[in-house]
Amino acid sequence: MTTPAIPEGVKRCPTRQFALWLAVVGAVLLWGVYAMYLCWYKGLNQTNMNDAYGFALWIWADLAVIALGGGAFFSGFLAYIIGNKEVKHIINYAVIIGFICYSSALLILAIDIGQPLRGWFIFWHANVHSMLTEVAFCLSVYFAVLTIEFLPLIFENPKLDRIPFVHHMAHNLHEVMAVFAATGVFLSFFHQGSLGGVSGVLYGRPFSYRDGLFIWPWTFFLFTWSAAAVGPLFTISVTRLTEAITRKKLVKNSVYQMLAKISGWMLLTYIIAKIIDTWYWATEIAPSMGFAFMDFYSNNPLYGIWILVAEIILGGVVPALILITRKGRENGYLLFTAAILAMIGICLNRWVMVLQVMAVPLLPFQEWFMYSPSWQEVATTILPVAYGIILISLAHRYLLVFPQEKELNPGN
Repeated sequence: MTTPAIPEGVKRCPTRQFALWLAVVGAVLLWGVYAMYLCWYKGLNQTNMNDAYGFALWIWADLAVIALGGGAFFSGFLAYIIGNKEVKHIINYAVIIGFICYSSALLILAIDIGQPLRGWFIFWHANVHSMLTEVAFCLSVYFAVLTIEFLPLIFENPKLDRIPFVHHMAHNLHEVMAVFAATGVFLSFFHQGSLGGVSGVLYGRPFSYRDGLFIWPWTFFLFTWSAAAVGPLFTISVTRLTEAITRKKLVKNSVYQMLAKISGWMLLTYIIAKIIDTWYWATEIAPSMGFAFMDFYSNNPLYGIWILVAEIILGGVVPALILITRKGRENGYLLFTAAILAMIGICLNRWVMVLQVMAVPLLPFQEWFMYSPSWQEVATTILPVAYGIILISLAHRYLLVFPQEKELNPGN
């Protein structure tokens, strides 16, 4: 018999099996919480960050999850502003994934600042000339927007929906959701861009420095475009993975095909712009600052020229060509492979713009600055992954996340 808290007409795994699943993931979560406690209690000496690496694994993870969470704002743009009806079948999951990514980003920042009780200084003593201030404001407000977008889905839980106030609140939020979606697109555009702008204005770091377009370095636009291109692919990948685990069809293939096609063309245009950017940087910007192209790539395996080839070719050109062709999109294995490659490419891009920037020697007598994270850094980076799995599991079990689930699984 179906538990009253589970949406009507769908079937879920036995409670014991679900509890065991949560216990296993919860153990990983507790490992990360313990590492977080050490960082807050004993300080950032628990990390391997140093004078060369003030930004390290945490900030890379922060930028990576924000980029992958871009599916939320772009899906909201397609569903509520453009009026694409197909996207509405996956928009709930996109919002949940975005909520997880952005709350994880805020958690990572709370660990990274070392003294989270002073986090309010960012807002009360804001440096109005800092791009990081804009990121902090937009990130926080957009997380609030995602929370509001998440609320109607929670309120529609069978038990909560019986409460008249909650029922009417959910209905009213649905009516004005387009306003929040538009606000989210605006906020996400600026904070995604500003994260790229931070690297682009570092004149003393020639690896990341770029010329300006209007008042922004063009890394501002590259970061925004790449997040909008790859974010929906992350949503597709997580949805397909959920289908594999639950052994259910949750979304029609037409939804995947439509999102994949849009992402494919956006990824192709982004990677063309990225190639142009890299070429101009290598032939004009770097030489004007006294550097040759190969000065930015070392013989060590971590920062060899392979990383540029992997980011642009394997993580950009290859998945884009797969996704813009109908045969590529319609092949489930190729679609999933293209999505994984694109996500790896965007994560590599954020990796080099955070860590390789710091590793490159700036003076002839300097060696490459190397860095390896401590176990505390690794554990706190895995912490958001475990938290995300738990939240997705609870949402899928107790909320009707996928409107097409009943239709696609009539016998459950």
